[in-house]
Amino acid sequence: RLPGYAYDGPDPDGFMTRDEVYAWVRGYADSFDAPLAEGVEVRRVDRRDDGVFVVTTSAGQITADAVTSATGGYHRPITPSWADDLPERIVQMHSHQYRHAGQLPGTVLVVGTGQSGTQIAEDLHLEGRQVHLAVGRAPRVARFYRGRDCMTWLADMGVYDLPVGAQAAAKRAATNHYVTGRDGGRDIDLRLFAVQGMGLHGRAVGITDGTLAFDDSLAANLDRADSVAESIKNDIDAYIDRERIDAPVEERYRPVWTPAPGPTVLDLDEVDAVVWAIGFRADWSWLGDLDVLDAHGHPAHERGMTAVPGFSFVGLPWLHTWGSGRFHAIARDAEHVAAGVVEASHGVLAVR
Repeated sequence: RLPGYAYDGPDPDGFMTRDEVYAWVRGYADSFDAPLAEGVEVRRVDRRDDGVFVVTTSAGQITADAVTSATGGYHRPITPSWADDLPERIVQMHSHQYRHAGQLPGTVLVVGTGQSGTQIAEDLHLEGRQVHLAVGRAPRVARFYRGRDCMTWLADMGVYDLPVGAQAAAKRAATNHYVTGRDGGRDIDLRLFAVQGMGLHGRAVGITDGTLAFDDSLAANLDRADSVAESIKNDIDAYIDRERIDAPVEERYRPVWTPAPGPTVLDLDEVDAVVWAIGFRADWSWLGDLDVLDAHGHPAHERGMTAVPGFSFVGLPWLHTWGSGRFHAIARDAEHVAAGVVEASHGVLAVR
């Protein structure tokens, strides 16, 4: 889906590993000799009175007629304030630091059930670790349904092309559906993990007298995740019927475990490590005094183009559609922003 650089490997319906994704993107950059400056930190962007941008970096200053931020929105890892109250012997790690189970000792608590949290919990579980998982409100999606990957169905249905419109704030706060591409792809069924010995809890709320407390949201959060997954299947069924597609019929999901009602607690003596998988906060402080943020500190733009001539964003989640921020729509978004930059500059751009 990169502009002019479609995947041409042997498994178009498979799942690329981290190293394969890196090699693919590197190959794309090399295909047109992109003038990349790697390992350089942008510390601030200012705009002079003459409209020229001054970009302060770890390698010195650059001036440019146009600047596009392609940093995404995942900048500062989030940990709760009470993380500092955990005993020093407990190893703490944010999800972006996790590589394999060998980094962590003993029993592990994973906090958060977005894609990273559930996949890390699964990895630890498959390695034979005792895992406790604090389950949030993230939805889930089946990996496959009626003979195809659900993501392929959704792409064919045009779901990734739906514009964000007036729902921008709500969509920005939403968590991605959890699922995995591991071993060819499969569902992540937290209820099945519980049957197999994983400890499931509601949202982690804090530490009291040597115990970690969880609220009473576990059952509701599991039910909500299942409901979203089933609603997606309903949409796929309707699409298949409407388009008269010949697709195999498939049995629907049946829950294999239901939690007991009420909040739970976990003795910290039983925990050796914690993985914080509760996301990131965006940090736009490097944009200096540029007037490109809204009242809530989020990028203010129309399909990536801001009110500041020459400054734009690309690669943000929901920049324009659900596919934005993913490989699925990056070509379309980048082409739109690039055209806007060229139009605003009358085709004459300089970097000094």
